Amino acid sequence: MAGATQTYEGGCHCGSVRFRIEADLSELTRCTCSMCTKKGMLGCYVPAQQFHLLQGESELTLYQFNTRVAKHFFCRNCGIHAFMNPRSNPRAFAINARCLDNFDLDARQYETKVFDGRNWEAAQEARLTSARLESASPTRAPHPPAE
Repeated sequence: MAGATQTYEGGCHCGSVRFRIEADLSELTRCTCSMCTKKGMLGCYVPAQQFHLLQGESELTLYQFNTRVAKHFFCRNCGIHAFMNPRSNPRAFAINARCLDNFDLDARQYETKVFDGRNWEAAQEARLTSARLESASPTRAPHPPAE
């Protein structure tokens, strides 16, 4: 269900932290780890070059736990968690779609993928194995349009 890449802006509740992303929001991820579950993260993942912090770097505070690889950023004023550098790809950003301006979760068409963050290591290995298998399989030519 791939869609088009668009530009979105978002931020924290009080407006101290603002950012812009270029992303395809046709697929969002719901992680079941303790952190994402408690904060209601509905993630969209973007490469670092598609994330632009517009304001509020000095207003961010960092939280890390467990392996201390993932970086969870929060606004020090209102406490909202708008984005993070995920453990699975610390050079990318996971954006909480709930923090995007004008992104209506009820009105938009998107697919939700579930990542079993409670069993992070096994789920990550399964995701990587699936990606390796997909990249190794030959691509098929598209079917001609029906007349």
